[in-house]
Amino acid sequence: MEKPVLIFGAGELGRAAAEIFVSNGVIVYGFLDDDKNLHGKEFGELTVFASTDDEEYLKMVGDKCEAFVAVDENKYRKGIVKSLMDSRKVMPINATHSRAILPESTSIGHGNFLNANVTLGANASIGSHCILNSGAIVDHEAKLGDFVQIGAGSIVNSKVTIEDHVFVGSGATIVSGVTIGKGARIGAGSVVVADVAAKATVFGNPAASI
Repeated sequence: MEKPVLIFGAGELGRAAAEIFVSNGVIVYGFLDDDKNLHGKEFGELTVFASTDDEEYLKMVGDKCEAFVAVDENKYRKGIVKSLMDSRKVMPINATHSRAILPESTSIGHGNFLNANVTLGANASIGSHCILNSGAIVDHEAKLGDFVQIGAGSIVNSKVTIEDHVFVGSGATIVSGVTIGKGARIGAGSVVVADVAAKATVFGNPAASI
């Protein structure tokens, strides 16, 4: 990658993404964040310049730099992605840790965060703008939609389908063949043995609606 990266979001996710880019030899230009208390603050050698809608910096995206959206909350994350698409016709890039395992047969969209020791199985499919935290496993032929978040150490077994906007807490296990409906939430440490309806929240072993 020849262009530097401008990171939207200076929280923990943004700083983790910055470390990933730097370790991969990519120059990080700095951060944008809507928390005005962070403006001018430095994290290591990187500065929080301005808000995420600052035109001076937005006009650089796609021309002088790439963009990565590092925001946990999906509504906010979607808003920034839409703004970049509408104003700059730019899709955010992926932040992929060097210790993530991605077979050639996997399919990965745009704007994803894959942290250390994430493992994807053969023919796994990851949508766009997903967050896969440290040690998450997405086994062979599993499919994730867009804006999916998988907690650290969670296991998504083979042929699982996870639709858009799903949140899976840390240490959860989803058994093979299960479908998780759009917008559902899976509690940390849960074991999901049956399909989960859209927008449902489940927790426990076996996971049940709460």
